[in-house]
Amino acid sequence: MTTSETTLTLRRPTTTPARVIALIPARNESDRIAAAIAGLQAQTRVPDEIIAVTNNCTDDYATAIAARDAGAAVLDLHGIQGKKAGALNEALDQVLPDLGDDDLVLIQDADTVLVDDFLDHAITAMKRRVGAVGGVFYGEPGGGLLGQLQRMEYQRYAWEIDRTGGRAVVLTGTASLFRVRVLREIKAARLEGRLPGGTGYYTIASLTEDDEITKAVKTLGYRTMSPAGCAVTTEVMTSLAALWNQRLRWQRGALENLRTYGFTRVTAPYFGKQIMMGAGALAFALYLLFVALQIAYLGALGVSPFWTAIGGIFVVEKVVSVWRAGWRARLLASVLVIELLYDLFQHAVYFRALIDLALRREEQWAQT
Repeated sequence: MTTSETTLTLRRPTTTPARVIALIPARNESDRIAAAIAGLQAQTRVPDEIIAVTNNCTDDYATAIAARDAGAAVLDLHGIQGKKAGALNEALDQVLPDLGDDDLVLIQDADTVLVDDFLDHAITAMKRRVGAVGGVFYGEPGGGLLGQLQRMEYQRYAWEIDRTGGRAVVLTGTASLFRVRVLREIKAARLEGRLPGGTGYYTIASLTEDDEITKAVKTLGYRTMSPAGCAVTTEVMTSLAALWNQRLRWQRGALENLRTYGFTRVTAPYFGKQIMMGAGALAFALYLLFVALQIAYLGALGVSPFWTAIGGIFVVEKVVSVWRAGWRARLLASVLVIELLYDLFQHAVYFRALIDLALRREEQWAQT
């Protein structure tokens, strides 16, 4: 059973052509949600309504109180199934009836702060069959060496997006802007069986609802974008255990979504990326085996001018791709070996997710 302790009534439309409603799903985020709300209030295009969707909180309403004190409306939900996706489905069911097809809904995590012109850039990108705009996320300071490695990884992701003209691979859950029309079409398509994933806007059957809804938007024929100006700052994992849980959830969710959708024109590039990840992981494992055998039988590593040159090019690419992240990132990338260990960690996550999928082990969601 689902229950809601709050019913929303949106304010009257402003004089702008399209309203923007911001939803911030949150569970026990009393220490971070005020910063997220302040980031929205500081936008050059301030949302017409900011709504904190507090879901199954166990902090004696601390998150709801912090959100209200920061100036947001609060939709306090209890008994909702499906975690974040379920809470968003309930919130959208309450919000969308008062909105027009051309209005916009921003969905943002409570641990994320947007740059002050995020909405301006996102609204500008809403043209030519663009159905949704996702943020380009960067890691917050802190977390020691592990935090730095994640910031470098996120910087490379942003670099790749920029090289593809700002096309969004995933509508990141940190912050994404949707056309109301598209959200309505997604729910209708699920009800009609044209899209998998249940009967809501978001599916509660996936570990990675943001990855799944990206595929839903694209399957309906809309484009997804991530302009460079739509930068967001999000938390980094500060322990290997937390990072393992986060990445395993992301990887397992991505694989499950591909299995659900099957091979289509939309999913073909995603299948290709997964295959390339597997090939890269296997090649790296074989390289490590070759190095170990060479040391064991020859007592030392041989030096090849050709492979040394290839390695040099690899290091240059590593450094260039994190150049904007600062001198610490450039220095760490130039060392290479530390990032290779981080890559090995990522490969372990990939193979664990593949094994879990093949053995049909029950999907697990871990709080990070």
